[in-house]
Amino acid sequence: MKKRYTWLLSPLLSLLLAAAGAEIGAIATVTPAAAAEPQSCTQVRMADPGWTDIDATNAMAGVLLKALGYQQNVSNLSVPITYQGLKKGQIDVFLGNWMPAQGPLVKPFVDEHSIDVLHANLTNAKFTLAVPDYVAAAGIHSFADLEKHASQFDNKIYGIEPGAPANQNIKKMIADKAFGLGGWSIVESSETGMLTQVERAARDKKWIVFLAWEPHLMNTKFHLTYLSGGDTYFGPNYGGATVNTVTRAGFAGQCTNLARLFQQMTFNVDLENQIIANVLQNKVNVNTAALHALQGNPALVSAWLKGVTTASGADGLQAVQTQLGIR
Repeated sequence: MKKRYTWLLSPLLSLLLAAAGAEIGAIATVTPAAAAEPQSCTQVRMADPGWTDIDATNAMAGVLLKALGYQQNVSNLSVPITYQGLKKGQIDVFLGNWMPAQGPLVKPFVDEHSIDVLHANLTNAKFTLAVPDYVAAAGIHSFADLEKHASQFDNKIYGIEPGAPANQNIKKMIADKAFGLGGWSIVESSETGMLTQVERAARDKKWIVFLAWEPHLMNTKFHLTYLSGGDTYFGPNYGGATVNTVTRAGFAGQCTNLARLFQQMTFNVDLENQIIANVLQNKVNVNTAALHALQGNPALVSAWLKGVTTASGADGLQAVQTQLGIR
């Protein structure tokens, strides 16, 4: 399967994001799949903000979609632009609604019913600030500990791509002068750029504080300690997070078979980490890594495909099992 990347939207979008924690509204309901869907449903437009975990989940979806007779088109888009794409009907499905971090960004779209929340596709995730274990061993365990060692951190917090909701939360924390961090700044780049900085710092045992999340290979590669006390900005329980599947408004009613598939696709940390490790450590193509992961989890595939048909209305599970060579 080959992903096609298109640029759908203008890159300019002004954001005002507050602290994480907004609750998402009603979950979209899915009716039983019809024998066959409209032709317009055969192309499934999805978004990837350049995060390894979403690359993994998009790839798993892509393997199944291809086997079912659908075509997946994935666009590289920032999170804010993704939600604009969903609102305008230019994106169908996004698997990366990290909550509560994206709460302030998502709430207006949910309130105006321009997007639908299909279901939670991952629980027991994390998303907050972290430090390498050698920094934690020196006494850094909470957000409140950072200011006392500002010079060792060079007054910097390393984030991901500009416009990302998590970066906005950090900026608000700095603007609020929370934890004495008023004089600090955020270094914005990308997931890859941030982790390159972490790797350099870890190699020389230099101090660094940065955005971290689970699932991701960084947790074993760098031996991280997540910081406590950031509940106001990243949620309780060390940034405990849930990742939702969201769609353009009306998708579940128009493409009932696809909606059933996506509603039943529930991931877990170990599964995603398996794919991420294959991609980052073993240099396996993400689609191949996703295929291998699905082939190794036939019971999970069966659960995801319960009641799902092919694009033409045939037995979906049988088609996928045949294509993937599993039983």
